[in-house]
Amino acid sequence: MLPGMPFPTTEDRLLGGRVRLLQPAEGYRAAVDPVLLAASVRAGEGEHVLDLGCGAGAAALCLLARLPGVRVTGLEVQPELAALARANATLNGAGFEVAEGSLLAPPPLLGPFDWVMTNPPYLEAGRSSAPPLASKSIANVEGEVSLTAWVKAAVKLLKPKGRLAVVHRADRLADLLAALQGRGVGELRILPLWPKAGRPAGRVVVTARKGVRSPLELLSGLVLHREDGAYTDEAEAVLRGGGVL
Repeated sequence: MLPGMPFPTTEDRLLGGRVRLLQPAEGYRAAVDPVLLAASVRAGEGEHVLDLGCGAGAAALCLLARLPGVRVTGLEVQPELAALARANATLNGAGFEVAEGSLLAPPPLLGPFDWVMTNPPYLEAGRSSAPPLASKSIANVEGEVSLTAWVKAAVKLLKPKGRLAVVHRADRLADLLAALQGRGVGELRILPLWPKAGRPAGRVVVTARKGVRSPLELLSGLVLHREDGAYTDEAEAVLRGGGVL
């Protein structure tokens, strides 16, 4: 157990070992989604990125491994995970700041940002069984913050012409697009993530830009696995090689 942590942790590796990640042994554990989210962010040198709902810091650390010249701040509502994210920043020698608080009432002076990247809770409240562990339930199931409120807060924290990146379940794409409606964003780009060729998409990555009116684009997407279960070459380039979506 990591000193000061109220739960056991494990150390895992992302991006082919370039990122060391301490995370809870039970409960919410980062998989490929934060890696894919970070890969969708094309921030420039010196730009400031917010990882909204940063958890243990997986997406932030993957982004910094690829773009060490950007500045990253995380916002996390669970104090234990915020502490773990700070420990991970130290472990990786990364300039990653973590603020604690709810996105409904973010800490003063937070933002605005050039980019906001986020992995909101995937499950609607009342329509799915909540995980028994409270920390996992908070990460996976919408509570007092609906998807619409989450998106509204994310856009509010952006600078004019700033960009938003969201990874979410493909079956909630309609909800995500509805949440973006009327928020003053355009240049929406939807990238489907297929588990295997010929299968329905399981995830989508959606990016948008504040204060523009460019039309929506449906991108060609990424197939994650071959039929034998191994990652495709394209997925390997992103998940282990640190490539860009």
